[in-house]
Amino acid sequence: MGKADFLSPKAISNRIKAKGLQKLRWYCQMCQKQCRDENGFKCHCMSESHQRQLLLASENPIKFMDYFSDEFKSDFLELLRRRFGTKRVHNNIVYNEYISHREHVHMNSTQWETLTDFTKWLGREGLCKVDETPKGWYIQYIDRDPETIRRQEEEARKKKQEMDDVERSARFIAEQVRRGQDGKETETEPVYTELQRESEEEKVTFNLSAAVASSSKSSSVLGASALKASAASSSVKRKETPSSSDSRREKKKKSALEEIIEMEEKKKKKQLSSTVRMDYWLQPSIVVKVITKKLGEKYHKKKAVVMEVRDKYAAVVKMIDSGDKLKLDQNHLETVIPAPGKRVLILNGPYRDTEALLEGIDEKNFSATLTLDSGPQKGDRVDIAYEDFSKLA
Repeated sequence: MGKADFLSPKAISNRIKAKGLQKLRWYCQMCQKQCRDENGFKCHCMSESHQRQLLLASENPIKFMDYFSDEFKSDFLELLRRRFGTKRVHNNIVYNEYISHREHVHMNSTQWETLTDFTKWLGREGLCKVDETPKGWYIQYIDRDPETIRRQEEEARKKKQEMDDVERSARFIAEQVRRGQDGKETETEPVYTELQRESEEEKVTFNLSAAVASSSKSSSVLGASALKASAASSSVKRKETPSSSDSRREKKKKSALEEIIEMEEKKKKKQLSSTVRMDYWLQPSIVVKVITKKLGEKYHKKKAVVMEVRDKYAAVVKMIDSGDKLKLDQNHLETVIPAPGKRVLILNGPYRDTEALLEGIDEKNFSATLTLDSGPQKGDRVDIAYEDFSKLA
């Protein structure tokens, strides 16, 4: 009987059946062939091409199983990363979307018998976070891409720096309040003296009237001596010169209000610097470090000098060790911080393109103190972040 025509009902029916997913038990993974029914699968198993594939697999079956297992694992994780990211999702949802692709690797050709075994294996290998619930197993992809990790660390560093500024201002205010309270306590604290009598027969009397004249008429020797002591102390206070009081005012530390005003000015300076920032920072004659691993270990973490800047975001660099010349993007480079006392170039912010001298490094705040060598603000000291300056060649 001849083959049916292309537009005949039989041919259209065959194409419709072949388009969708078929039963898994009629699929041959070695030949990657899907049969529509039991008779077709039986004919395929008796074919010469299938027998040749079986002979090849019988020579090293573990090799073929490892190959299919690795393909299944990589395709499954790629779908999980691209489709769901780092969200927590049911493993059956991911698997159903994976097998919707007709040419997928079937699980019966891998080392895992069930989807639960595969999910547990992902958790043991540390590729995903897995947890069992009454509704089944849930998985969450763990993103270990170096670019993603670097971005997360940079965001955490910026957030920590902002939190440090807030905590530092709160500590300053609390310290100033404590100092003010301590000063009030020392000023208002009374001085106690011991009561003494020259003879046991003598009576001790106290006069609580506000007038000083009435208290001076007391017959108690103790009261007279106390008045003399108070008069002497008041005379000593009068003898103090105004210069000594002025010097004490000068030595007095800044108040909490002044500290808050200074901190607000620093915040305004930081906001001003953020408004004039650019998204490109490369400049000629600076020393940079190669951070990309795509060029191999020969250039990774090695220093180079920027010879030429192209299109603002790329540069031609010359390696210091080997002398090789490379063209790299600014995302593949980072700035170099020299030792204190060396000359640097400010690459971003309000002092862009200004040469300066490195005075000190603040590791806690990821910044350094620089003394400007040029410009209208020459000689001023400024705090610049690590990524905004680099060593001059």
